[in-house]
Amino acid sequence: MTDLRRAGKRERLIAAARTLFHEQGVHVTTLAEVAQRGDVPVGNVYYYFKTKEELVRAVVDEYVGQAEALLAGFDTLRTPAARLKGLTRGWLDVADTVADHGCPVGGLCAELNRCDGALRGAGVEIFGRISAWVEAQFRQLGRRDARDLAMALLSGIQGSALLANTFSDATIMSRQARYLERWIDSLA
Repeated sequence: MTDLRRAGKRERLIAAARTLFHEQGVHVTTLAEVAQRGDVPVGNVYYYFKTKEELVRAVVDEYVGQAEALLAGFDTLRTPAARLKGLTRGWLDVADTVADHGCPVGGLCAELNRCDGALRGAGVEIFGRISAWVEAQFRQLGRRDARDLAMALLSGIQGSALLANTFSDATIMSRQARYLERWIDSLA
């Protein structure tokens, strides 16, 4: 996460928006709240983002960039199975946060899918990159059903995130991660 004391105003606004969107949702978050959380005068928000939609777009772009960086990190692992298990384990880094507030990406994507206009479906950009990468890993394992397997893996991860939040229990995600690792091994 960006160190808000050293980041520029634009970066602070995006970081503040990400946090607020995760904690309370896009629709109820105001630009004034984002400015306050980012320690930026409210009038400056409009210098960087003419509309709330532009700010949301910047948050989506930030998540896309983070997803690409995360996946590039897993590409250093030797085998497709190791890369898939790395992705599965990677979600555990945020398990406590997910148990408290839900998945930041999953929640944002679900909310954006209920929007009208240009933001509707913007979450596909985030999960689309992840699902394409997962599918490619399964194809490298020689699986003809790679697309279905990719959706099953992501559904397992996101489903455990939803249940961890519902029951306020981060261990649901760790148990699901162990299950998914065994499942990946059985497919490799």
